[in-house]
Amino acid sequence: MGKDSVIPAAEPTVEMGGANTEEDEYGSATMRTVETLLRVFPMALCVAALVIMLKDSQTNEYGSLSYSDIGAFRYLVHASGVCAGYSLLSAVFAAVPRPSTISRAWAFFLLDQLLTYVILAAAAISTEVVYLAYKGDASITWSRTCGSFGGFCRKATASVVITFVVTLCYAALSLISSYRLFSKYDAPVAYTDKGIEIATFHS
Repeated sequence: MGKDSVIPAAEPTVEMGGANTEEDEYGSATMRTVETLLRVFPMALCVAALVIMLKDSQTNEYGSLSYSDIGAFRYLVHASGVCAGYSLLSAVFAAVPRPSTISRAWAFFLLDQLLTYVILAAAAISTEVVYLAYKGDASITWSRTCGSFGGFCRKATASVVITFVVTLCYAALSLISSYRLFSKYDAPVAYTDKGIEIATFHS
């Protein structure tokens, strides 16, 4: 090699995986914002449904009727309170960027599924009661209560409709938490010497 020969300097290499890794760990800002709003929105709806039902009582010449006289409506009030509290706590956790872990993903997935069924059950059984209040049922001697307590039925109907909207929000949240769990944390199968399949999770 001659004296005038020049050894070219190695070009610096830039690792592009850091940004992707950070994005994988913390999630995109857009997804986090959407999820946070979806958790705050049902909280407001749950409070609205709860307040409307708590104030649902009527007294007239036929007597008095209150939500506390009907077990389905009492359950709706309790379910709405639980869902409102969970929505607030989960919104706080979802809004703060932090590394995703398999335990956190499972926690959101299971709790979202549980609360979805809890609020769906509240809406379903309350809908049945409202239907009977409007239509009545001669076979079980259930009269058309709404003919005498129209204001009570209107408030109950409004609370039930809001609860169904909450159910749709929780269904969307369940899809998001399912996506975060089953797409970001896949479960490849590892084989042992004996041919036994073992599922392993990788973050």
